[in-house]
Parts: sequence; structure tokens; C-alpha cells
Amino acid sequence: MSVGCTRNGAASRVRVLTLLTGVAMLQQRFIYFPEKAAVEDIVSDRLVAWPTPEAFRGLAAEPPGTLRGTAIVFHGNAGHAGHRSCYATALNPLGLRVILAEYPGYGPREGSPDEETLVADAKETIALAHSHFGTPMMLIGESLGAGVVAAAGSRERDKIAGLLLITPWDSLEHVAAFHYPWVPVRWLMHDRYDSVAHLAEFGRPVLVVVAERDSIVPARFGEALYKALSCPKRLKVVEAAEHNDWIGHIDASWWREAIDFLLAPSRQ
Repeated sequence: MSVGCTRNGAASRVRVLTLLTGVAMLQQRFIYFPEKAAVEDIVSDRLVAWPTPEAFRGLAAEPPGTLRGTAIVFHGNAGHAGHRSCYATALNPLGLRVILAEYPGYGPREGSPDEETLVADAKETIALAHSHFGTPMMLIGESLGAGVVAAAGSRERDKIAGLLLITPWDSLEHVAAFHYPWVPVRWLMHDRYDSVAHLAEFGRPVLVVVAERDSIVPARFGEALYKALSCPKRLKVVEAAEHNDWIGHIDASWWREAIDFLLAPSRQ
């Protein structure tokens, strides 16, 4: 082989490595879609900054009557916590204090989101809520939030009564391969959110909710997670629902049944 060919081959390898590195870096832009907002723009008479405006980690809403427990909600990959007031609307009447947790880099919070950062921050939020409010406490995760909840909840299991995972996946790698079948995602993805591995020894009740017509995280990925769980579990399929409209297909009795399963007195 001539010297010229050797140099050309080396240059080609450098270009390929540079391209792959660039693709791996760009994954953040395909996973996270934060929306920024000031604290004063997302609080209200009902939703207050938690724990304080200065140390903002989310929004909190207290129930109007008897307190049954605390639910911490970790939202999906777009927008910010202020867009998730629907959880307070559904859960406050059931006696649950609701904390709409915010991620670093979203809403008023500084930072840059990735799996390590979001999971570590979620653990801090769980620990702080536990120190303030005690038990029982449940975690709710939607889409990306389900991956965060699976990872953080498994590490804080002694503080948690159960998990509600909405439109979750078994591993983000599988969802990425579904959307980009021509890309070698196994080698390129840094953030994997492997919920099957994280919940392998969780041992607490888990309710998995899938949307029947989900085109973003197809139901089969949530069903695969459900099948892999060995802890007390239940699967709910929201019929005729897509990834982002599932909440319009359920009612108060659905929520009551879900919460009763996760907070059953016999499990406390």
C-alpha cells in the first residue's frame, strides 16, 4: 500500500469518527426539548413554588381535604412542569399532595439535561420531599419521566410506596431503533434509560400505563417493561389513545383505582 493510500485511509477513519462523535452529541437534541420560563410565570394561587422560589425544584399543590399522601410527578421530555397542572386537578381530590418536579435546564432551573444529571437530581427531589412530608409517597413518570422515575425510584425504594409509569419504554435504545432503524443506536447512545434493568429488584407496586395507538413510544415497549417486572404489577391500556392525549381518555374512577393499587394500606 502506498503512503498516499495510508494517509487517505487514516483521514477517512478520522472523518468517520468525527461524524459518529457528532451524531452521539446530537442525541441530546433528539431526546430533550426543554422550555424555559420564570418562576413568577408558572406559579399561581393553586400551584406554588416548591420548596421555595429561590430553591425552586418544582410546583406543589395541596389537596382541599384529608391528606392521603404525596405524589411526585416527573414530566415528559418537552415543555416544563407548569404545563402539567392536570395531575394536580386529577389527584388533589383524591387526597394527594402533588409535586410537579422540574428538571435541570427546564422551566426556571439552570443546567443541561442528560440521564446522569436528571436521575441524580430526581433522587435529591425524592429525598427532600421525604424529609418534608414523610410517607406514603408515590412517583409518577410520563414518557421520559418514566425512565427517570425507574432509575431514581430504584435507588430510593425505601422512601416509595409505588410507581405509576405512563407511556414508558423498556429501554430508550429500543425506541430510538424504532424511529431510526438505519442508525447504529447501540453504539451511539449515551443516555439509555434502561428501565428493565433499573427495576429488576424494585419490589414495590408498579402500574404500567400504555396508550393503545402510541406512535412515539409504541405500546409494545411499555408492555415489554411490564412483562419484565417481578414486583407487584398491573398493566392498563388506554384505548384509542395516542402518546400525548391519553389523559383525555380516562376519568376520576380510573385515577382512583390506580391510586388505590399503589397506596393499598396492606403494602405500607
